[in-house]
Amino acid sequence: MIKKCLFPVAGYGTRFLPATKSMPKEMLPVVNKPLVQYGVEECLEAGLAEVGFVTGRGKRAIADHFDLNYELEREIAGTSKEQYLASIRNVMEKGQFSLTRQTSMKGLGDAILNGRRLMGDEPFGVVLSDDLCLTDKGEDGVLAQMVKLFKQFRCSIVAIQEVPEDQISKFGVIAGDKIKDGLFQVTDMVEKPAPEDAPSNLAIIGRYILTPDIFDIIESTAPGKNGEVQLTDALLTQAKNGCVMAYKFKGRRFDCGSVEGFVDATNYVYENVYSKEF
Repeated sequence: MIKKCLFPVAGYGTRFLPATKSMPKEMLPVVNKPLVQYGVEECLEAGLAEVGFVTGRGKRAIADHFDLNYELEREIAGTSKEQYLASIRNVMEKGQFSLTRQTSMKGLGDAILNGRRLMGDEPFGVVLSDDLCLTDKGEDGVLAQMVKLFKQFRCSIVAIQEVPEDQISKFGVIAGDKIKDGLFQVTDMVEKPAPEDAPSNLAIIGRYILTPDIFDIIESTAPGKNGEVQLTDALLTQAKNGCVMAYKFKGRRFDCGSVEGFVDATNYVYENVYSKEF
């Protein structure tokens, strides 16, 4: 029913300069794995094996990461160091990878539209690698939770979480009619509102499932906040003409687009994941 996932990875990562001057922010390692690999593992766990990247200049390392490195493989073959490649080998075995270029930064909506040639005319997931989402061992990842909801409602779904008032202006924010605990039918969405203008404290984070009609809606969506084509604006149009659900996911989210969140994620993964695996 849903088998594809899109990764918009063309951004500059300016909050991590100078580290990201020549290195994609999505390749920043949280302990021993780059951010983008955590996201790909999450979408594979949800059954979304066809992975598309919307890339930009200077992002070749992302494609290389999901490809064989023959010299490295030959150098460590038969040694104890091979265990460190187990996770990426598993990802490469299960996933199918393709990419396209976003030639200029015109907003998340434009990045999604650039992925149309990869996603085609079918529903698809979207992962923003800046948001590292983790669940306890044995529990469904965030995308897997959303796929189950999609099978029930067959409409676009956004992941949300409650945020403090002083953080609201960093997010798209929803208002909606409560369907059940943690699930809302969206009635309003505002991109990065001032706290006094926000319709709620329920903020959209970087996990989506989108139906393919979103592409035509984005094409007719005028630039919004900061002169960019906002996915939030397109989703509001979709909500008014049909249905968009907002899901308060189960799990932990780290804002790895900020230095503080990246450090928190690194400490958490080292203490709770890495130290138990190696």
